[in-house]
Amino acid sequence: MNADRPADRAMNEVVITLKPQSDEFARRQHPWVFSGAIAGVSGDPAAGETVVVRSADGTVWGRGAWSPRSQMAVRMWTFNAEEPVDEAFFRRRIEQAVALRASLAPPIDSDACRLVHAEADGLPGVVVDRYADVLVCQFLSAGAERWKSTVVAVLRDGCPAASIYERSDSDSRAREGLDPAVGVLAGVDPPPRVAIREGRLHYEVDVRGGHKTGFYLDQRDNRGCVAAAAAGRDVLNAFAYTGAFGLAAWAGGAHHVTHVESSGAALAWARSQAALNGVPEEAIDYVEGDAFQVLRRFRDSRRQFDLVVLDPPKFAASRRQLEGACRGYKDINLLAFKLLRPGGLLATFSCSEHMDCDLFQKVVADAALDARRPARILRWLSQPPDHPVGLNAPEGRYLKGLLCRVDGVRPDAASRL
Repeated sequence: MNADRPADRAMNEVVITLKPQSDEFARRQHPWVFSGAIAGVSGDPAAGETVVVRSADGTVWGRGAWSPRSQMAVRMWTFNAEEPVDEAFFRRRIEQAVALRASLAPPIDSDACRLVHAEADGLPGVVVDRYADVLVCQFLSAGAERWKSTVVAVLRDGCPAASIYERSDSDSRAREGLDPAVGVLAGVDPPPRVAIREGRLHYEVDVRGGHKTGFYLDQRDNRGCVAAAAAGRDVLNAFAYTGAFGLAAWAGGAHHVTHVESSGAALAWARSQAALNGVPEEAIDYVEGDAFQVLRRFRDSRRQFDLVVLDPPKFAASRRQLEGACRGYKDINLLAFKLLRPGGLLATFSCSEHMDCDLFQKVVADAALDARRPARILRWLSQPPDHPVGLNAPEGRYLKGLLCRVDGVRPDAASRL
């Protein structure tokens, strides 16, 4: 840790002074300073401006970006009190992030990956995803927005691409007092469908309007897990979106795949993805409808599967929504357990950052108990290494998953299924 006292070098900078006993985050080098921890501000900084953060005793902890409209009033750029935040700073951080992805072992078997993962790469609010020769950026905080042009310039120098496209249309922008921003930042306008490869599968990505930045890059390793388990199985892919999990299951030798998705447009895209990969039409069914209602119909008709994938959207956007989210996760997992044959597998996920791993496991366990299906966890699942998690910011582990095996039906429950 590099902390100074007194704060002479901060004399010409805006200084954020913390309340007494409110610097534990800094001692742990957590990148967020909440507004309730702040005792005073030495000036009137603009949104995104770099400020110095110090304790009540004068210890300088580092520099961060000021976010006056957010509960996270400062997002720390650096805990090195002597490190300036300038173009060279962003160049170092981006180069380090790109080098990390290049050094992963085993290497990523895809031409699509996350190059910059916000806080975990020391760049809070900055996300950069590569899809072949297109870079898609998100600038999700006031500080990231302020340094947008610098980030784009560094990317153009170090990551040659035909297009750098912005998808800053996340709800988190509103909490920062920022309007959505979408469009070309550099290069040419990307095509409506950007072709990428993942293993031996090919996908087409809508970087302009698809979910997240166009594709669920964070499920790459979990698609591999599903593929490895799918041979000879009848697979249900609920919340299918454009069918990536189902395609992975087919590539792994699944007997048959059923996609369930509420969006007809997404299902149409899933059909074209299957055709792109040479999947026979009879190998996949496409069911349009609400997953909760469709799975209930399958339960009532006693339809069963050997592998169920549940990858629902975020059920809890805030802690206030967590209780309702738990009910939703329990309901959909209970239905999934009832649809599984003995020996069947459930790959179930939560992308709600407010749902921690222990709580998610408890919810899934309660669902299995209520379904009267004895089950065991075979694997804990999470995001891949190009979506790293800082030890100082465990909140970055937003994707939680379990691969469970149903061992059978409890004898006292057969008549109730």
